[in-house]
Amino acid sequence: MSEIILMSDPKIVALPVQECGERLVDVRHGGSLLVDARKEDPSGAFARLREGVYDRLLTAQTLLPPGLRLLFVEGYRPPSLQRRYFEQYADELRADRPDWSDGQVHSAASRYVSPPEIAPHSAGAAVDLTLAHADGRELDLGTRMNASPEESDGACYTHAANIPDDARANRDILGGALTGAGLVNYPTEWWHWSFGDRYWALATGAAAALYGPRTLD
Repeated sequence: MSEIILMSDPKIVALPVQECGERLVDVRHGGSLLVDARKEDPSGAFARLREGVYDRLLTAQTLLPPGLRLLFVEGYRPPSLQRRYFEQYADELRADRPDWSDGQVHSAASRYVSPPEIAPHSAGAAVDLTLAHADGRELDLGTRMNASPEESDGACYTHAANIPDDARANRDILGGALTGAGLVNYPTEWWHWSFGDRYWALATGAAAALYGPRTLD
């Protein structure tokens, strides 16, 4: 996709899901990935991913230059939490732009938080992550993770021009490894990558998504 297609686009919503039933796994087991605790929750939901997504992260890590690691921050997000995040951000936009219609607010909100009904995180299909040295020190990727378009003046967009050259190089390293392992990026968020969800299906030309929303037992 050369243009930026937002999560709220009707083309995304229209894609079917052929749920494959793959399990959610805890990425903390085995110690293969560096796992950051900033999104940790009592149930450990943040550390869950579909097994196929996790396997691709392990492949991506082997494609990184020596001395660099993937730093996992958040994977699965319960649908109720996803809805709360989306509604909170939509309320912020509505307050800042009282002239916007509900449709404009919904579309703009989807730049930063996926609409709950199609959210890749709630399917266990998406991961928020960055690059770090082996000791856990994060590399500069131009903005903090989860910086909004308003906060970052658009620098959170993956291909934003208003970031330093070294941050651009680090984004290229991250993107090269993850793309090489079969994941796709949501281009308004340099840290958000997915496999098997509706956005992945549109980006790759797949007939259907492999993973739909899940709830934890």
